[in-house]
Amino acid sequence: MLERDNIGEDVDLSYFENLGELTVYGTTEYEQVKERIGDAEVLVINKIPMNEATLAEAEHVRLICVTATGTDNVDMEYCAGRGIAVKNVRSYSTESVVQHTFAMLFYLYEKLRFYDDYVKDGEYIKCPRFTYFGETFHELSGKTWGIVGLGEIGARVADIAKAFGCKVIYYSTSGKNSNANYERVDFDTLLEESDIVSIHAPLNEQTKHLFTYDVFEKMKESAYLLNLGRGPIVKEDDLYRALTENLIAGAGLDVLEKEPMSPDNPLFKLKDSRKILITPHIAWATTEARSRLMENVYRNIEENK
Repeated sequence: MLERDNIGEDVDLSYFENLGELTVYGTTEYEQVKERIGDAEVLVINKIPMNEATLAEAEHVRLICVTATGTDNVDMEYCAGRGIAVKNVRSYSTESVVQHTFAMLFYLYEKLRFYDDYVKDGEYIKCPRFTYFGETFHELSGKTWGIVGLGEIGARVADIAKAFGCKVIYYSTSGKNSNANYERVDFDTLLEESDIVSIHAPLNEQTKHLFTYDVFEKMKESAYLLNLGRGPIVKEDDLYRALTENLIAGAGLDVLEKEPMSPDNPLFKLKDSRKILITPHIAWATTEARSRLMENVYRNIEENK
């Protein structure tokens, strides 16, 4: 295991010792990869590039297990040519990401930071009434929730949004996805009609910088954007402009173009919690999801003995 720290210390991985001799590194720098691989037969990795440069001297490696769904960091053609199997894990974090989607939405939608501060700062103690309407907020029921990418996660979000009384519409970035339970619309219609837009799409040629300034201009001023897909789907400079010019009401982002966040990211300058919430790529990371992920990695190794 070359990147144990990316799984978290709260997840017990001692059972991996049942598979054979186990060497664990918390983190591994790129220049350390070749030396640390040594004569290992199985590599458990997360973000480290696996390609000819890192694997050329790894004569014994026959299986690479990626602790993620995406395999962008693995040169699949090179591995196939070497006879190295590559296994990823799917569907381990669906419930976790869906839960975080709604957590982000309600934090913004109900101005929860504002009201939490109001009470903790002692202002409620001074209030002459039993209630306080410093910031208005609205019901989800009757609103339109637009989804970009109605895959497994997007469809689960759609079901829950519907349970809250939302009308759900979706846009297929590939043009191929079809779901009889919900109305499929073109991109402009989704932008113009949605009160909430949540992104659950992969990053590809169709989705990179899909959300730009001209897109935000088409959205409602009262709309909220949630990005739970991939950072580069949203052009961050343009989102900064849109938020400062009040083109949309707010945005919740769990993913950024560069991670960890760059100090040059313009969104870092925005401190108004009513307008923006950024979490450090944690939507996938409930304890249950991370445990499920590693249990699947274990099975992938067992099945490829």
